[in-house]
Amino acid sequence: MSNELIINSTREGCRIALLKDKRLVEFHQDGGGQSFNVGDIYLGSVKKVVQGLNAAFIDLGYEKDAFLHYLDLGPQVQSLNKFTKLTLAKKLNGTRLSGFKTEPDINKLGKMNQVLTKGQKILVQVVKEPISTKGPRLSCELSLAGRYLVMVPFSNTVNVSKKITDANERKRLQRLISSIKPEGFGVIIRTVAMGKDVKELDTDLRNLVDRWDQGIQALPKAKVRDKIIGEMNRANSILRDVLNESFDSILVDDKDLYQEIKTFVKGIAPDKEKILKQYSGKAKIFEATGVEKQMKTSFGQSVSMLNGGYLIIDHTEALHVIDVNSGNKSNKEDNQEDTALKVNLDAAEEIARQLRLRDMGGIIVVDFIDMRKIENKKKLYAKMKEAMKDDRSKHTILPLSKFGLMEITRQRVRPELSITTKEVCPTCSGTGKISASIQVADQVENTVKYFFESQNEKKITVALHPYLYTYFTAGVFSRRTKWFFKYFRWVNMVEDSSKALTEFEVLNAQGEPIQI
Repeated sequence: MSNELIINSTREGCRIALLKDKRLVEFHQDGGGQSFNVGDIYLGSVKKVVQGLNAAFIDLGYEKDAFLHYLDLGPQVQSLNKFTKLTLAKKLNGTRLSGFKTEPDINKLGKMNQVLTKGQKILVQVVKEPISTKGPRLSCELSLAGRYLVMVPFSNTVNVSKKITDANERKRLQRLISSIKPEGFGVIIRTVAMGKDVKELDTDLRNLVDRWDQGIQALPKAKVRDKIIGEMNRANSILRDVLNESFDSILVDDKDLYQEIKTFVKGIAPDKEKILKQYSGKAKIFEATGVEKQMKTSFGQSVSMLNGGYLIIDHTEALHVIDVNSGNKSNKEDNQEDTALKVNLDAAEEIARQLRLRDMGGIIVVDFIDMRKIENKKKLYAKMKEAMKDDRSKHTILPLSKFGLMEITRQRVRPELSITTKEVCPTCSGTGKISASIQVADQVENTVKYFFESQNEKKITVALHPYLYTYFTAGVFSRRTKWFFKYFRWVNMVEDSSKALTEFEVLNAQGEPIQI
């Protein structure tokens, strides 16, 4: 299994595509300008305290005030407020917390007006980016994430990821980090730290401490709305979280961005520096690697699956609904139950990919094809959990209900990614829209394959736009000729200028249209 990261630099920022076995599984856009990213730490000002919500609204400079609930303050918020106040008043020497006298933990059942007052300056961290009409969601439990560790100020505990199950390894990591961490900082040891030596972990911890020092040094001169500690750019943060032994290629098309990423990779994983390459081809990087085509065919309302069948994806303000359909998939199985199971298992993989690709969050309801057997429902539930195990967002999957519906909740920390896959129709002067034209050649190929292999048609005629006719028939070894050697049957093609570029029609041996 291969993992590739393709990074395209644009005028607005950069576009990042993560490919697994050449298939697009994640897509990110890192735009320029004012943006509130998960992990950024700001100096905010309390705009108002709302007792009915037990929350406060914080001014960060966004058009909508950011939201901070009492439960997101964290037990050590009084220590954070004291530290912030003393640092802004320049009454603290240095940035470290050794010798800093912490305040008692706040009451879990307390009220927001007991902790914050209007106009108070406060350090906050973005935990959810602005979505729809809502401003950012904040927390006062600050944390700095590294490759192997997460550093938590105003805490002294060392916690190990639950996914590290080996007792000896847990003890080793806990003992090792306890001996090197600075006073006043807690540490969470991430799963990828398993098996790493003290040098790598110490380097990661030092980098986190340096980021803290740089931010706090700038705090005394900071104004309300200023970013104190910024999360690294999207490309580097993805590399930090996913770069592992299975990665075999990182391709960047911009020289400056290439050097920046090279420095970052050299710092976190020197052995992976050799897989980083600068793209120098003439075609655009997303065109050359097939990412552009996959984007066009993966973000529509209807999504085709590799082995037949398709998904219909609808979005509402409250939830997402996905309908699984078998389409014109031939019934190669013994009965309808087996066919439904096969299509559903394929759909589970595609749905897991779509959730990551579009970064869909909140409640997702999937309407699978009905199955009667309990064991088949259990197989589908197990397949769905297996397909989503690589998803870095927190999620919960429930078994199929008696109505054949599966409910999934997935953490939403940023707006859902939406890419327009419709194009202005060339035959109606832009008054209507059609499916992306990049798909039509593949549709013709798949249709020919379907009629020859699944329907066992002996002779078919395809009527299509002259442009497509030339595409399939030009040259001695045309695509139509290759079909002949593959299926040992000749496809008659007819030019029809009355058809739009994305339209085609299939006729049988008697010249009658065949319903596709």
